[in-house]
Amino acid sequence: MENSLKRLAILALATVWLLGICGVPLAAPRGAARAPDTTAVTPPKKASAATPPPRTATATHRRTHHSPQARDPWHLGSYGDSGAEDNPASDDPLIRQAAVDALGKWNGSVVVVDPNTGRVLSIVNQKMALSSGFTPCSTFKPVVALAALREGIITPTTKLYVGNRMRVDLTDALARSNNVFFHKLGEMLGFQRLTEYAREFGLGEKAGLDIPGESAGRYPAAPPKQGGVGFLAYCGTDMEVTPLQMAAVISAIANGGTLYALQYPRTAEDLAAFQPVVRRRLDNLAEYIPQIRDGLAAAVLYGTGRSAYDPDLSIYGKTGTCSENGARLGWFVSYAGEFHPQYVVVVLLRGGRMMYGPHAAEIAGHVYRDLLQREHPTQASREGSSPASYR
Repeated sequence: MENSLKRLAILALATVWLLGICGVPLAAPRGAARAPDTTAVTPPKKASAATPPPRTATATHRRTHHSPQARDPWHLGSYGDSGAEDNPASDDPLIRQAAVDALGKWNGSVVVVDPNTGRVLSIVNQKMALSSGFTPCSTFKPVVALAALREGIITPTTKLYVGNRMRVDLTDALARSNNVFFHKLGEMLGFQRLTEYAREFGLGEKAGLDIPGESAGRYPAAPPKQGGVGFLAYCGTDMEVTPLQMAAVISAIANGGTLYALQYPRTAEDLAAFQPVVRRRLDNLAEYIPQIRDGLAAAVLYGTGRSAYDPDLSIYGKTGTCSENGARLGWFVSYAGEFHPQYVVVVLLRGGRMMYGPHAAEIAGHVYRDLLQREHPTQASREGSSPASYR
């Protein structure tokens, strides 16, 4: 029995490492030096007298066999008609159809934005995308990476020890969403410096310009009590972000450092009068953005976002997986196009067992492929290649 429990524990830890799943504060790996300015991870509480005794093997088996709750701890279903309450009048119809088809019957939201202007092209499940804030999970890691590069804490070739006799560089850490790597970066940055960069990307404030019903999300005033700034850095703990906010963040990375105020024209007149509005230019980060693109590309080529991969498309993205309030979250924030990105696609799934980052990446991949097929049917044929704007 003891050996079986050990094997299960090892398997669980391996899954967390491979998928970049966050949700449990990390301790520093054995043999790793602790960085200065470290907020200590709170140790687990000791069992009290009120703690029930462990179940016997027979009782555990009986509960697992008969109770659906034991098999599925999630309190929210994974299926629904996510766009049923939307007003799609101002969406680009072609893009909305691609997003609706890709999301299907999964509970979630898809946001598509033009990263060169800040125009919102389509939102499926507008209520989720605008009015609710969610933990960003590992999608916060690109911001942490840029902060660490700008502050000179690491270079793209710096390798940090992550346990199990392994050292990884930034590209692999982003590709595989290595929690230990970003936990260390958070501790080395410290809460104040990390907050400054998060604020530069607009986290904690509305991403849109006069978009009705939009939430500003939340950025914490202090590091998490359990796990400290390292937990914040690799999981976004105590933060609340909307899919619209994450679309603004990844748009700034896609276009090379311009944070646009996102606009969602609701009428033909609004669309005719549309003019991009720059919120701020991230000039201090622009030279470091190409250094994280390799990691975002690697995530799709061989990392946690590889379910979005298509040989005819250049897709850059970051997955995120965690749990909150009895539901599992699966994120994928992404853009397509190496030289002149045309689309940003953000997918958020919320529900039960199938809601995790790689699944969100798969849905985003379907959106890109569908758009390519609809816009360039001859170029997207079996023998053809994609247009330059997607490359």
